[in-house]
Amino acid sequence: MKKYFYLFLLATCSLLAVSCSVNPVSGKKQLSFMSESQELAIGKENDPAVIAQFGLYPNDTIQQFIKEKGNQMAAKSHRPTLPFEFRVLDSDVINAFAVPGGYVYFTRGILAHFNNEAQFAGVLGHEIGHITARHSSQQYTKQMLTQIAFMGGMLLSEKFRNISEQAMQGMQLLFLKFSRDDESESDVLGVKYSSAIGYDAKEMADFFKTLQRVTEKDGARLPEFMSTHPDPGNRYNDVMKLATEYQTTNNLSGLKINRDAYLKMIDGIVYGPDPRQGYLDKSNSIFYQPEMKFEYPIPRDWQFQNSPQAVQAAPKEGDAALILMLSSQNNFQDASAEMLEAYNLKLVANPISSKINNIDAYTFIAEQKQESNQYYGQQQPTQQTQNTDENLLVHTTLYRYDGNIYILHGMCAKKDYAKYKNTFTYSMNGFKALTDPKRINVVPERIHIVTLKNDATLKEVMIANKIPADRFEEVAILNGMQQNTIVKKGTLVKMLEKKL
Repeated sequence: MKKYFYLFLLATCSLLAVSCSVNPVSGKKQLSFMSESQELAIGKENDPAVIAQFGLYPNDTIQQFIKEKGNQMAAKSHRPTLPFEFRVLDSDVINAFAVPGGYVYFTRGILAHFNNEAQFAGVLGHEIGHITARHSSQQYTKQMLTQIAFMGGMLLSEKFRNISEQAMQGMQLLFLKFSRDDESESDVLGVKYSSAIGYDAKEMADFFKTLQRVTEKDGARLPEFMSTHPDPGNRYNDVMKLATEYQTTNNLSGLKINRDAYLKMIDGIVYGPDPRQGYLDKSNSIFYQPEMKFEYPIPRDWQFQNSPQAVQAAPKEGDAALILMLSSQNNFQDASAEMLEAYNLKLVANPISSKINNIDAYTFIAEQKQESNQYYGQQQPTQQTQNTDENLLVHTTLYRYDGNIYILHGMCAKKDYAKYKNTFTYSMNGFKALTDPKRINVVPERIHIVTLKNDATLKEVMIANKIPADRFEEVAILNGMQQNTIVKKGTLVKMLEKKL
């Protein structure tokens, strides 16, 4: 055992010896298991998946804006030669994030909450900072070092080896977020980079106040930006101090805020979920897809998520799921064969062709193949004794509708199928054409920029623009103001309206 452990240490030390690099921001040597070429490969590989998950926001002006400002800032950064890419995603969540290799993403949800270009620029610089300081690479290195430590433990201890798999899963979760030090360093870089292209970084601090208000608002969910970017203490005070000191030290003046220009640019941006992409009406628990013109019922009280890739629903217990997908095939046989192979399933009954609400349908039930089960650290049971009750069972209906093949899966463990069979069947038999003009012509809510004709409190402006009283605080947060803030004549403010 000692012999193998020494060999392991020798291999590890050799790996460490060739894995040191200079951090572009700090100028210091650091251990790294991710080369720049690997960073580039990760970004290029993940970009299509990010776009497929969220979709790009269809506004050329806004997409050009983030590219222009991003490229200006990247040129002033510590890694100006990286092939940066900047995108706005069609998502209502409040978030911005960066992927190794120079890929930076903003959601339309976070753009709706900025009140000037300087706030946008500060957060953009922050995200570029995560890339230039190689924070993702550092996370990866921490993970690799943890794995090496576990490998050593596995060689030394049989008991440790038996729990290493569960421990590794926990460690992988531990490093999903950036550390406090990473966040603080990116705040510093956000100040530097936004200042470098002429913006007032103090506005970045003000945006953290907006995020805090969203978090504290009754019934509001935690903004995604706050959940993926751990808050290192009092973010507003820290960033305000950084910006003030940086401007004083560098004798900066005349820095840009560009409030009116920014608000005019986002005039008409979609706010909140876009019903044209599909929406669940909770009053009748029916999912409507206005653009593809179909509908089907979702079980009441099930959790629900809609994305460009799939519509998913599941009970709170998480022991079943309904998943609607669009097949790349153009007939039932090829679509079902592709699905069975992808999920490693076998048919348990002959498929049934039928008509469901005058739509051609193809229904079958399939079960997880026995050989796909895994037995960690145990001998695989024989076919006679192996318990198949935990196998995945998939009840599927395919529909040929409007030139496409739609796939609606009902999934659960084999032992739970009797519990969920009627639920699956109810949703599948409810798939039909959407013909109600009111459902088809539904429109999203959008930001509407209003110019004040007279001095007034923000609350008075909201009343005049028919904002419901229960949304006064939401709209006040959108504007970075209080309801009793006195807004001067000629000022631009954000209101909400529904229009195409």
